[in-house]
Amino acid sequence: MQTLLARYDTLAAWLASRVPEGLALLLTRVAFAGIFWRSGRTKVEEGSLLSISDQAYFLFEYEYTGLPIPVSIATPMATWAEHLFPLLLVLGLFTRFSAAALLVMTLVIQFFVYPDAWWQTHILWVAMAAILISRGGGVFSADALLASRRAS
Repeated sequence: MQTLLARYDTLAAWLASRVPEGLALLLTRVAFAGIFWRSGRTKVEEGSLLSISDQAYFLFEYEYTGLPIPVSIATPMATWAEHLFPLLLVLGLFTRFSAAALLVMTLVIQFFVYPDAWWQTHILWVAMAAILISRGGGVFSADALLASRRAS
């Protein structure tokens, strides 16, 4: 039994080391970014980079009726945020800030748009954001590269 526990402890220590944790954080960054990136892409004209579609304004006006800010502000703000912060997350640049911004978006969606989606969807988004806010981007991130250059 002691041998089994010792092997478990060795495996657990290795899994908590920089490389496995960095891979897990990279996967979390990509997964969390993908959710918002895909949503952002549905709000722009096909074939354009950031030209917001009339359909997006319609969606914000008639589907997302509970938002506390005007449609003319909410639509471009959400569209740009759903492009900028996922890009930063994939790069691992300003990871904590980007994850916090997407956490705020998640909470706005939860409270003002889809209040019944907590257990099905939003709790997972909050968990991914919380991990990235607390742990950062990991060893495979631009944040880590910048930190190593600052330390030199």
